[in-house]
Amino acid sequence: MINVDANPSYPRVIADLKRIGELVQRCRCRPVRYLNNIVEQEHRAIKRRVRASQGFRSLDSAARTIQGFETVNMIRKGQVRWLPKDDIAGQAAFVARLFGLDC
Repeated sequence: MINVDANPSYPRVIADLKRIGELVQRCRCRPVRYLNNIVEQEHRAIKRRVRASQGFRSLDSAARTIQGFETVNMIRKGQVRWLPKDDIAGQAAFVARLFGLDC
């Protein structure tokens, strides 16, 4: 089940994804605005940061930046089970390994 707001483009895109095999046929689109509120709240901080930086110049830089934001948010919220929230060195090592950074 995919919860989306009432934007009319979502059902068409989901149908296209089903047709090309990216989504299973059983996947349903539920265009109910209030069910999408949690997702929108999660991305509010990212939207604010992106606006402050005046957007992205390329799709590649947008994807990498948003991956970084999401990774840090997951760590901050304790969603990485084996990584304690207070282990700063472990978090830095995790991010470096995840993104192939030389630290």
